[in-house]
Amino acid sequence: MAEQPGDTRFDPARLAAEATEVRKRILTTIGAAKMGHVGGDLSVTDILVTLFFGVLNVDPARPEMPDRDRFVLSKGHCAAALYTVLARRGFFAEDELASFMQPLSRLNGHPNRRKVPGVEANTGPLGHGLPIAVGTAVGAQVTGASYRSFCIVGDGELQEGSNWEAAMFAGHRGLGNLTLVADRNGLQQGARVADTNDLSPLGDKFAAFGWEVRDIDGHDHAALLDALSRPGEGRPVFVLARTVKGKGVSFMEDGVEWHHGVPTPAQIDAALKELSR
Repeated sequence: MAEQPGDTRFDPARLAAEATEVRKRILTTIGAAKMGHVGGDLSVTDILVTLFFGVLNVDPARPEMPDRDRFVLSKGHCAAALYTVLARRGFFAEDELASFMQPLSRLNGHPNRRKVPGVEANTGPLGHGLPIAVGTAVGAQVTGASYRSFCIVGDGELQEGSNWEAAMFAGHRGLGNLTLVADRNGLQQGARVADTNDLSPLGDKFAAFGWEVRDIDGHDHAALLDALSRPGEGRPVFVLARTVKGKGVSFMEDGVEWHHGVPTPAQIDAALKELSR
């Protein structure tokens, strides 16, 4: 990356510019690997960029510092987006992205906390990330630590029952230090979420468990900054981030085939030109 944030958090304009660069790198990384989940990577990009460049208290030079904010990407199949943001934030060299999903690479298809700096938890099996984040939030509540816990889930992932046990417990404990973000792109592998097992009204369900619900455009960096920066007042925060799968590339947007479709070299060139306009 050209500029490190240092002590100055990125503003919405800089976040948008950074997100564009992240999207370009995701496309070339997945194109080179010939594997990945490009649709979900592009839908979650703005959320990840806002967190790592505008909200989280993290230090790439000290990824295990005790007072760091805890972040869990529960939709671990979107590892390419997380790796790209971590690299551009300075957790490891950006050149290493070229090894994504190659033999012996530590940049596997799902993130591994023992291998990749900045990864808080191993994720892959869906529905595991929120229970982990609830656990770290309870830990801070019990010990009086000041750090916050964040988790991103996919909306299809919310069909997993473990999420609802964790949501119920977080509401019961009044975890104001916990923020859950749903990447609500409306699609999952092979179909629309609404056609598979409808979650609506999603916000009302979390509100019923005692969560504060913030319903926003998940590609609006100013709205993301506002929703993610403010902790809950005595209750956990659920950010319902409405996104578009394949966001930023017109022929990918809202297309279920791009859940794990791999673009051809010609499609990557077209996408990069579109993102560079």
